[in-house]
Amino acid sequence: MMAKAKTLFYCTECGNETPKWQGKCSACGAWNTIVERPAVEAKKKPAAAAGMDVSFRKPRAIAEVEAADELRFDTGMAELDRVLGGGAVKGSLVLVGGAPGIGKSTLMLQICDNLCRFANVLYVSGEESERQIKLRAQRLGIRDQGLYLYAETELDDIIAAVQEQRPDILIVDSIQTIYNGDATSSPGSVAQVKECTMALMHLAKGMGITVFVVGHINKEGSLAGPKVLEHMVDCVLLFEGEEHNSYRILRAAKNRFGATNEIGVFEMGDKGLVEVPSPSEALLSGRPENMPGSCVTCVMEGARPVLAEVQALLSPSAYGNSRRSCNGFDYNRAMMMLAVLEKRGGLNIANCDFFVNVIGGLTLDEPAADLALIVALASSFRDKPVPFDLAAIGEVGLTGELRAVHAINQRLSEVRRMGFTKCLVPARNSMKLTPPEGLQLIQVHNIREAIAALLV
Repeated sequence: MMAKAKTLFYCTECGNETPKWQGKCSACGAWNTIVERPAVEAKKKPAAAAGMDVSFRKPRAIAEVEAADELRFDTGMAELDRVLGGGAVKGSLVLVGGAPGIGKSTLMLQICDNLCRFANVLYVSGEESERQIKLRAQRLGIRDQGLYLYAETELDDIIAAVQEQRPDILIVDSIQTIYNGDATSSPGSVAQVKECTMALMHLAKGMGITVFVVGHINKEGSLAGPKVLEHMVDCVLLFEGEEHNSYRILRAAKNRFGATNEIGVFEMGDKGLVEVPSPSEALLSGRPENMPGSCVTCVMEGARPVLAEVQALLSPSAYGNSRRSCNGFDYNRAMMMLAVLEKRGGLNIANCDFFVNVIGGLTLDEPAADLALIVALASSFRDKPVPFDLAAIGEVGLTGELRAVHAINQRLSEVRRMGFTKCLVPARNSMKLTPPEGLQLIQVHNIREAIAALLV
């Protein structure tokens, strides 16, 4: 009799392995994601196949380890360098994720124009042919010298090409198309993505190559593949944007060499991505005048203050249950602000449909935007516009009080730079305020005072 093949079960969302099937993954909590696969013993490869030094290395005392600053270099795009923490680090592994068609491949190809000035770049593509990449490079105006193309999906062939070419920078587009021939699973599966990423990490650390890996996202908006993938890499960059909007936002979800709250703003044009050095000006362009339900706030994205327009619409509900919708604003926090406005602000809005939108595809997750949402909601309910030259900054508590926010002086400077002459701020910030010349501050203690000061 033939021996029964051993099988195991794993989660397609996080990669957690279990000895038997279960409806809910015990690691990530996802339902109906457990699938079966044969249990195949992994073949042990020599470390040299992954570009590592096979010689035995002894442990070293911490005093003997050199702690010099990491070697950084500019990518040629200031917005990308800002998100990376001041430039790319030699020997790092950077994962760039985003929705299909958002511009990930365009971004990677555009930085090659500057990188080829001082380094050799190997661009590995598993989705496009070398001719397709060449045509797009000509359209983007990418220089030919120093850039090498390689259309391949087999991991061993890619490693062999890297060892022969010895590039300074490796770009892999995308990790879901690369596969290891020794594994039985299909390309893009949890096991394949994990093994291929591990091999690329060995290349980066063992040979000192800076590796950029392009990854796709799933329908929930998170990176496709196991969650361990994000732990393996040094940096996780998310490329975001709306389908019908030309602006793109690059933010760091993880960065071992810098802050994770910086953003970079780009605009997609006919000749690729164009950097937007002043996001506030871009996000406020086309703002309507004397229209109820709109208010501008200032949020901090890392060390950069950014002005954003919050729009709200309240209309009487025609059905028994009121509708609630939020775009760019946390839904739970918006519902909390709606309850605070009705209970502490004295507005009867329980039977109204509620819609909130943040212009430009920006996502506001900072409490400093609470006051702008409150003002926009009250403006829409009373059908009275907020002054066009006014911005609102402040956190709102459950009792309707306004709390102080950090970096208030930086926010006020950005508000004045964009031409605003009035700013609604919490009175509790008064001890730290140094307003710029030409900016009038309206200090209030709670949302009732804020509504009374603006919408009389």
